[in-house]
Order: sequence, then structure tokens, then C-alpha cells
Amino acid sequence: MHRNLRACAAAVVLLVSLVIGDAVWAQKPGGVLRVAHRDSPASMSTLEEVTISTVAPMMAVFNNLVLFDQHVPQNSLRSIVPDLATDWSWSEDGTALTFHLRQGVRWHDGHPFTAADVRCTWDMLLGRSAAKFRINPRKSWYWNLDEVTTNGDWEATFHLKQPQPALPALLASGYSPVYPCHVPPQDMRQHPIGTGPFKFVSYKPNESIRLVRNPDYWKPGRPYLDGIEWTIVPNRSTALLAFVAGQVDMTFPYEVTVPLLKDIKSQAPQAVCELRPRGVSSNMLVNRNMPPFDDPDLRRAMALTLDRKAFIDVLSGGEGDVGGALLPPPEGLWGMPPERLRALPGYGPDVQQNRNEGRDIMRRLGYGADHPLTVKVAARNIALYRDPAVMLIDQLKEIYIAGELELVETASWNAKVTRRDYTVGLENTGTAVVDDPDQPLYESYACESDRNFTGYCNRDLEALFHRQSREADQEKRKQLAWDIDSKLQEEGARPVIFHTRGATCWQPRLKGLTTMVNSMVNGWRLEDVWLAD
Repeated sequence: MHRNLRACAAAVVLLVSLVIGDAVWAQKPGGVLRVAHRDSPASMSTLEEVTISTVAPMMAVFNNLVLFDQHVPQNSLRSIVPDLATDWSWSEDGTALTFHLRQGVRWHDGHPFTAADVRCTWDMLLGRSAAKFRINPRKSWYWNLDEVTTNGDWEATFHLKQPQPALPALLASGYSPVYPCHVPPQDMRQHPIGTGPFKFVSYKPNESIRLVRNPDYWKPGRPYLDGIEWTIVPNRSTALLAFVAGQVDMTFPYEVTVPLLKDIKSQAPQAVCELRPRGVSSNMLVNRNMPPFDDPDLRRAMALTLDRKAFIDVLSGGEGDVGGALLPPPEGLWGMPPERLRALPGYGPDVQQNRNEGRDIMRRLGYGADHPLTVKVAARNIALYRDPAVMLIDQLKEIYIAGELELVETASWNAKVTRRDYTVGLENTGTAVVDDPDQPLYESYACESDRNFTGYCNRDLEALFHRQSREADQEKRKQLAWDIDSKLQEEGARPVIFHTRGATCWQPRLKGLTTMVNSMVNGWRLEDVWLAD
């Protein structure tokens, strides 16, 4: 399979060269790329964070074993290419995946990269090493990983409990860098050491993240840039004004909404902008362990009040998608077809009928216009969380729930929802691996997952997670994924409001940038971009 992948990658490179023709000769070294950043994450440790606020700048610092080809618009198992691994192969029974590793690669502090670093990274992710992460949000991804073994310095094998054809997709995510064995996890939070095209220089919360070119990068001639500076501008309007004025070369990825995109195009018509699915769904979080929200009837009423089209029209100018847990087609490879989705509770087109049913439930529970249920609705303090949270509060009023917005800073958000220190909340959940079922199902809905913020647990359904994961026939697997997703929506496990779209804009002097579905967690290492005169 890996030979076919390399052939596909070579074909893509040839095609890109033919398309851009003489433009390849315009590539030139030098210059510092200036990018607007939306907020201050808790740390720079990709394996301990759950936000693209960390992944976006740190993708350039690290390498993976494998990576989704950044020139292919839709990521899939077929678009995975070598990175620190030169090739890979499966055992005959599909339970062992062996990687041959690139030789001569060095960490930014000069230590050599070896198979021991691969083993150490996944030992930490499995929670089996002496070195521990402060939080381990990716542990649920590797429920099926028994161990990683090495054969000398240049071979590492992932041993699985059952076949899992999609494992390479997990490893190709931007959330799956290889960490150095010799650097403690606590040091990686403030001064990460990688093997990537750029070295980490500094992180000053509320000010900037700075990277500098790695002159010893293992890819000859890369990167072209001298450095990257991410300027932290929490106010989105201020950040966009800076872009229009030419003070930054690129907006924060996918942060530009459709209304703001129109403003940019009117004020900076020379800007290059692309509107794409973000690979993110807005979810209503309901802490089902917190009375009275431990009542399934109450949770059903809350799901019935959602007017998903209103969210899309108001917040995204009509640019968004209604779906379940998995990214809807055509961009999504696994999402349910519309006709199946419309048959699920709350997804039918008659919103008033849905709300009438929800109000009937609430009245039976003792609530009404004169006796509403009061609750705080928690949301991360950035626009992409605040705005839908305000709309959610407005829609909850329709079924006699009076919500009050509770804003939480980014550095505290994940810890708060992980320990379920909330009652109702608004979460933007990224798929992180395109939308392959293995990642979102286990991360957001498995009983033991730290990222299962609502406390939902269905052991019988989780057995179906395992079944779809080992299914090699992709059409059979898709049917299983649809069955699972339908059950999750029927049970209100984590009500999906809508799948968001957003734009990224850059100045025309920035060349070589390609975008793709959910690319910030699957690409954009920025090693191939350059600044033209």
C-alpha cells in the first residue's frame, strides 16, 4: 500500500508543477511570515492541547511519522505520504504496522532522532511511561494500541489488539507529532523541541509566538521563510483591520466568517480568500450527571428546540452544513445522507412542531413561561464560541430555559469541561482527522474518554465502535458509522448544532499556500510557502 501512496504523491507533485508552470521558479528564500493569532493557548505542547490555537503554529515545529499530502484537497487514507517514516507495511493479519524511519534527522537541540523517540511518544500517550502528560486528550485515540516496539534505531512497529485500517489516518493528523525522548513533557509546554522546518523561539501570552528557520532541516532547501511570527490579537475586528492594512500576511485559519469575508473583499480586493468547511461542529454540551439535566426527557426537549438553519443563516450567511457527529457529504466521507438525517428527532424541517413537543415535555416537568429553568451556558471567550452560545441561549428560551452566558478563557476551557465543571455549554468540536469515524467516536463518545464532556456512555454502542473500526470493507464500514451516528443523535449524546465553514485570507505576496478540508490539523506546515516581492 505504501508504494501506491508514494506513487500518488509523486503524481500530485508533477500535476502541481504542470499547473503552476513557471511560477515554481519564483520561489525565493527569506522573509518573515506574519500571521494573526486569535488567542493565548495554555501551552505549546501539541499532545497536551486540544485547540488549533496550539496546532496552527506548532505544526511548523514538528514532524509526524506520516502526514496527509498538503496538495490534495480532501484528505483520506489514499492521500497519506511519508514524513519521518520513509515507508510502512501491515502484517498479514492486519494487527501490526511497521514503519521504516528516516535516518540522519536531528532534533532542534542536536540530538539524533531514532525509533526510541517513536516508542517513547506512544508510551506517554498510553500512560505507560515514567514521564507523564499533565492532561492526555489523545489517549482515547489509541484504545486499540497494545504497544510500540523497536528493531534497532530505524524501525518501529505498532502492535494492535484488533485490525484497524484507519490507524495511519490518526498518525497523519497534526495532533500526532513525534516527541523527543530526552525532553521532559513539562519542558515541551513552554519550549518545544521538534524536528520540523522551524525552531521555536518564544511564546508570550497575549503578545506573540515566534519561530525561526531550521537551517539543518532534513528536507533540502526547505523551508523558504526565515521565520514566522504569530501576533496574538484576541479582538477579531482588530485582527482583520490589521490584515486589511497590510500589517499581517495572513488571517488566523478559518476565522473569517462570511459577513466578515465580504468586508475584507470590499476593503482589500487584492486579498486571496478561500471559504472551506472547518472540520468543526458546534455542539450543545449538557452535563447529564448534573440534576435536573440527568433527566433524558429534559435533554430531549433541549435538542428539539434547536433551529439549525437559523444558526447557519445568522452566523455563516447560509454557509454551513447540518449533520450528525461526522462531517456531512460531499466534503465529508462518512456523514449521513440528508434523507436519513431528517428522520432523526429535532432534524425535521418543521421547527415549530419540534418546539411544541419540547414545550410539552418541559411543562410536564414543571416548567413554563412563569417558571423557567435557569442555567449558566459556558463558552470559550472567542467569537466562534460566543456568537453561537448567544444564539443557543435565545433558542433555549423557546422551551422555558433562561440561560446566562458564562465566558471562559482559552487557557482554562479544556480543563473546565474535562472535569465537567459546567451545566450547559457550547463547544466547537474539531474532527482532527478529516472525519474518519475512529477519532470522533472514541474521543467524544467513548465511556472512558477524557474528551467525553457530557458523560454519555453506551457500552453496546461502543462495541459497535470496535466493529466499524476493524471493518476493511469501506462501504460496510460506512453503513455501521451511519447506524452509530443515528443512535448518538437519537440519544442526544452531544447534540450537534451545525458544521461550520470559515475563510482564510492572505496577501497576494504569500505564495505556495494550499488549503484543504480541515487543513490546520492535517497540513499547513508552511515549509513550502514563500514571500514574493
